[in-house]
This record gives sequence, structure tokens and C-alpha cells, in this order.
Amino acid sequence: MKFASVLMLAGAGIILLLGVMHLIFTFRGPKLRPRDPALEAQMRNATLAITPHTDVWRAWIGFNASHSLGALLFGVVYADLALAHPAVLWGSPVLLVSGGALLAAMAWLARRYWFSVPFRGIVLALALYAGGVITALA
Repeated sequence: MKFASVLMLAGAGIILLLGVMHLIFTFRGPKLRPRDPALEAQMRNATLAITPHTDVWRAWIGFNASHSLGALLFGVVYADLALAHPAVLWGSPVLLVSGGALLAAMAWLARRYWFSVPFRGIVLALALYAGGVITALA
């Protein structure tokens, strides 16, 4: 396996791990619950302006779960490409640019809206991704 693929695999693995952890935290334990139980109760009783058919709490859970699934998909697809289809990965500017752009956007979101653990993990994944692309194209 080329070193570029190892770097890409490592970056994809970090995002995959973050996605798994986030999905677990979405459905298990208190990590993604408000510290104030009254706020969770308010979220369960408030509907969204877009529809009266769901409440803010259910939307919160759904957004977190779908966010996790996106990270899982990225991790699985780019890991598979690096391992089983490196010629497709390194030969596709669309895959290389869109993957890098997604990681850069996630890093920006993590810095602006989240907290240090996902930010550091995503920045590390982005650095590994960029290192893989630079190594493969050199």
C-alpha cells in the first residue's frame, strides 16, 4: 500500500471514529443532553416553525444522528477508496477536492460552533488527508 493511501486511511479512520462516538452519544448517556433538565422539557414541548408535527427535541436527536451518519459515510467511503480503489481515488479531482472541502468545512464548523475534541480530530484528519493528496500527486 502506498504511503499516500495510509495517510488517507488514517484521516478517514479518525472521521469514522468521531462519527461512531457521536452516534453513540446521540442515543446513549447524557453527553448530548442539556445540563438543565428544564431545557430538555422545553425542547420536548416546543414545535418548529416549519412544522407542528415534530418537536425541537426530536429534531435535535435527528440532526445529531444524521450528522453522525454523514461522518460515518465519509469515513467508510474514503477508507474503502484508499484501501481497495486507490487508482479511482487518486485519479479523481472531484473526489479529492470534495473530500478536502468537506473536511475543511467541518473544521470551520467545529472551530466556530463545537468544542476542542472534534475540532482537533477533524484538523488532524484534514492534515492527514492533505498529506495523502500531496504525497500521491507529487
